Amino acid sequence: MLNRRAWLLTSASLPLMTAPVLASTWPSAEELARRIEAVRATEIAFAATMAARDLAAFRRFLAPDTVFTQGKDEPLIGPEAVVAHWARYFEGPSAPFSWAPDVVMVLPSGELARSSGPVKDPAGQVVARFQSTWRRKPDGEWEIVFDFGTGPT
Repeated sequence: MLNRRAWLLTSASLPLMTAPVLASTWPSAEELARRIEAVRATEIAFAATMAARDLAAFRRFLAPDTVFTQGKDEPLIGPEAVVAHWARYFEGPSAPFSWAPDVVMVLPSGELARSSGPVKDPAGQVVARFQSTWRRKPDGEWEIVFDFGTGPT
């Protein structure tokens, strides 16, 4: 059995020992750039579902364990809860808002990404900012796992 000091020294060095191994399995810079563009395109396609008034297409972007936070309300957990809440935004002939990414980042591992950008009302005024976290699926497609909005600043 390791004494406390030996355990602390061993556990403290694990990240140092595994970092080079992990880094050697990460995608190349070119592949990361491709993944950034794939996430940007995915976010744009996700936003296009609102303009197209296509709730079923919106649902296809949601991960099985997705979590959306809606201000001070309880988080929406799972695609069914998100779709039930968001259905009202898909009613009527015109979208009540639109969004587009102006920031997209991918972790060095290439498996998680963040997109963010302005949310605009129909007149083009910025009313909020969205923050989305995307996870890369085994088939290379991206699914949204976390989403939340903040004020327009």
